[in-house]
Amino acid sequence: MSISYKKLWKLLIDKDMKKKDLTIKAGISSTSMSKLGRNENVTTDVLVKVCNALECDISDIMELVPDNAQEK
Repeated sequence: MSISYKKLWKLLIDKDMKKKDLTIKAGISSTSMSKLGRNENVTTDVLVKVCNALECDISDIMELVPDNAQEK
């Protein structure tokens, strides 16, 4: 299983926000934002900050996908 943050990017579009806006509002580093962009692991603390900034639940920004689904 792998992590996908596609839901996060869709939510940012819906809220008319850019990645930089989220970085500032959530108080996370640009390194953490880069990891999110590459579907890499980030700390739970980063995910909580993103959820608080966007006023959403963790399931609204990420999902687990089978490894073979990302190959398509």
